[in-house]
Amino acid sequence: MSELLQEMGNLYTIVNCTILTVDEKDSFYPDGAMVVENGRIKEMPNHKIWRKTMLAYTYKEIGKFELQEKEKPKLIEQQDAIVRVTLASICSSDIHIKHGAVQRAVPGITVGHEMVGVVEEIGSEVAGVKPGDRVTVNVETFCGKCFFCQNGFVNNCMDEHGGWALGCRIDGGQAEYVRVPYANQGLTKIPDRVTDKQALLVGDVLATGYWACKISEISEEDTVLIIGGGPTGICTLLCVMLKHPKQIIVSEMDEQRIHFLREHYPDVTIINPKETDVVQYVREHGAHGGADRVLEVAGSKETFRMAWEAARPNAIVTVVALYEETQELPLPQMYGKNLIFKTGGVDGCHCAETLKLIEEGKLDTTPLITHEFALKDIEEAYRLFENREDGVIKAAIICG
Repeated sequence: MSELLQEMGNLYTIVNCTILTVDEKDSFYPDGAMVVENGRIKEMPNHKIWRKTMLAYTYKEIGKFELQEKEKPKLIEQQDAIVRVTLASICSSDIHIKHGAVQRAVPGITVGHEMVGVVEEIGSEVAGVKPGDRVTVNVETFCGKCFFCQNGFVNNCMDEHGGWALGCRIDGGQAEYVRVPYANQGLTKIPDRVTDKQALLVGDVLATGYWACKISEISEEDTVLIIGGGPTGICTLLCVMLKHPKQIIVSEMDEQRIHFLREHYPDVTIINPKETDVVQYVREHGAHGGADRVLEVAGSKETFRMAWEAARPNAIVTVVALYEETQELPLPQMYGKNLIFKTGGVDGCHCAETLKLIEEGKLDTTPLITHEFALKDIEEAYRLFENREDGVIKAAIICG
């Protein structure tokens, strides 16, 4: 607190509320509004310290993110809300932005699209939440009125900021505060019995898994292959398990992730493609010469090929991953398999459903949050996550 107060000359003003006390060595006189007596700032009943700026992790250029001081966000439209971020998380999509693989990403924006927080302020047209509510923030910005929104295809909302905007094209939530457009659709109140940590992944990575499972049309008779056992793969697995298919197989080559999967989900078959031919295994153990449903969550050239090769004829192949390079479909080799391909990005409009499942104890993503960091230490969190060190699955960022 001492260091912060000494910097506040041009960062803080005084607004109505109650003040705090600080160490004896501190002295701070914004606009002459405070008096230091016996080495302490006296309590002043009608005032508090308020910062005009905040810390925000910013996309500077390809290959470079930086923690910066920025102006706090303000309401722009009457459907906006300002959320004080309590917890955020790093997503693999953030890494794709850093690598330049997300062409829509705008340099200068605050990154981050996985967050929960508390509503601070709302526009006059926001009806679904109020100041003080704990909320999840949806990865998708959507108007709720256009053709695509009306049909549940919110990722393709026709609004100029529709789709994945937060942390990509407009400021996101790896910061102390975030402005959320179309808050009636973009915010979901967290039930009292659900903690911030339980709700942290609802707005994006769990939404992705839930959406992928939903469009894959999984039945109890199916053999399901999930390619990739990272955070999105695990969230996809959790949602697939709700469908109770006959067999679930996960392909993952990282030893730490394999250990995590076997420890937490012992009834799932885990295959390391370095040791076992996944395509051959699935063909031998699937009832119809392959997987009935394949969900490709890994995002490499090899896994993309594995997905269609491991699928039985007339199967559904759901491409969940975001690729950093162009993929090719070798149609002459695929001819006759009659596969149905479904591709991302996520139509994340089921947050209330997943929160209810969490409240009922049917979904639990908290084991995925293996590490926690303060916002000031976000660089270290990124280094750990990007390099997959220390058994990290997801890193939570404590923002406030």
